[in-house]
Amino acid sequence: MQSTLPIPRPLRHLVLVLGDQLDEHAAAFDGFVSDCDAVWMAEVAEESTHIWSSKQRTALFLTAMRHFALRLHELARPLLYTRLDDTDNLGSLAAVLRRTLQTHKPQALIVTEPGDLRVRTALEQVAKDCQVPIQVRTDRHFYSTASEFAAHAAGRKQLRLEFFYRELRQKTGILMDGKKPLGGQWNYDEDNRESFGHKGPGLVPPPTRFAPDEITQQVIALVNARFASHPGTLDDFAWPVTREHAHKALAEFVTHRLPDFGRYQDAMWEGQAWLYHSHLSAAMNLKLLDPREVIDAALAAYAAGRVPLSATEGFVRQILGWREYVRGVYFTQMPDYLHKNELGAHEPLPAFYWTGDTDMACLRDVIRQTLRFGYAHHIQRLMVTGLYALLLGVTPQHVHEWYLSVYVDAVEWVELPNTLGMSQFADGGLLGSKPYAASGKYIQRMSNHCQGCRYDPAVSVGPTACPFTTLYWDFLLRHESRLSKNPRMVMQVKNLTRLSPEQQAAIRDQAARLRSASQPDASSAAVPG
Repeated sequence: MQSTLPIPRPLRHLVLVLGDQLDEHAAAFDGFVSDCDAVWMAEVAEESTHIWSSKQRTALFLTAMRHFALRLHELARPLLYTRLDDTDNLGSLAAVLRRTLQTHKPQALIVTEPGDLRVRTALEQVAKDCQVPIQVRTDRHFYSTASEFAAHAAGRKQLRLEFFYRELRQKTGILMDGKKPLGGQWNYDEDNRESFGHKGPGLVPPPTRFAPDEITQQVIALVNARFASHPGTLDDFAWPVTREHAHKALAEFVTHRLPDFGRYQDAMWEGQAWLYHSHLSAAMNLKLLDPREVIDAALAAYAAGRVPLSATEGFVRQILGWREYVRGVYFTQMPDYLHKNELGAHEPLPAFYWTGDTDMACLRDVIRQTLRFGYAHHIQRLMVTGLYALLLGVTPQHVHEWYLSVYVDAVEWVELPNTLGMSQFADGGLLGSKPYAASGKYIQRMSNHCQGCRYDPAVSVGPTACPFTTLYWDFLLRHESRLSKNPRMVMQVKNLTRLSPEQQAAIRDQAARLRSASQPDASSAAVPG
């Protein structure tokens, strides 16, 4: 897929474009001159094998990259493009770049700051080895920079989303009435936590899906052949892979689902993958959509009276607040952050996370949905798959690798803090103020999963005991000393006094059996490595 345009000689700037940087207006393109500069892109196996990347995730990156390459051709930007199926593909970004530098001898490399520290380190090392200057430019895709977040964090004993979110609201004027928040409240969480009730969600607006074109079909065939043993399936692949797709998906979300997004953003329902969520995170993380476009569309709908303030604010908070916040944490805390394990969790990830083969209805539904679509909404990730791993005591790095593997929107800058910090509390409270520990009763309240499950969320011991509930009480018992010092956990810890010594012992025993049963079968082909 090398450009039909000649590569300039001598070559002034080689602009590196990674798979999550598909923005023709990115900072790396500033000053680009087709007569003396060229673009470099590479599909390599290492990006699907350094973690056991699912078929959905790999296919999305590859097909979006190939569509972006066509756009670069339309823009008459000379392009050096290495395909995964090229016979001379060297298998890693570093190896392909090294060969390119030796062949084309650019005067300098330019790249927008990568969202994965591992990748940035590899590119900079190649540039150093080959004695080619590399310029890493600030990513304008975000409302704030890493240095701005570092300034916000300096001198604070604790980092909290709320304070950073308010600063960005004031800085941008988004949802502001002068110096005060629009509507008199900074957030509307109390209005945004409804379940569907026993009647269910009713007729949910359909998701915006895109039939694979010829390029995408070729990628699907390639991924199925090259990564046949990797998790998931591509039978239902229909993600937006171009900027045009992404804009259509945004418009349809704002029109059909945003009005009810706020009320039901935490709700779950058996067999309903999409509900009222936007499904735009992958497009934003690939840079097919700018977050300003997304927020502006939501604000316009609110101004027109088509979306309530509570839904608008809840959606804006996820993008202007949480998305910017976790990125700041990633870039100010890495590389040490990757190794955090404050709760001393060391259990293996259960094998059923790669198959969905479990008799727990909620986990079965969410995992199978994840493997089918590469998607689950934030409560499914935090309060089903993440919660079970937290309560079981899974090594947080194993949980991180699973999330990075299976979700199409997973890039390390956003996935790692969400997993290690928010979901697994492995950073001891740096990202969030408390571990999100709950019993099966939370899942019962927010979904209908428990209705068809063999386990009872009200029972903690015995054959019908919900594993979430057993492990919840065991989690509190194991970490009682630490959690009792956390103001937001005091009431939960106090509930331990309701349990007699005999009940506590029975819970510990049942939790131990659950851990033993979760040990992966070393002979299973479904477990990586």
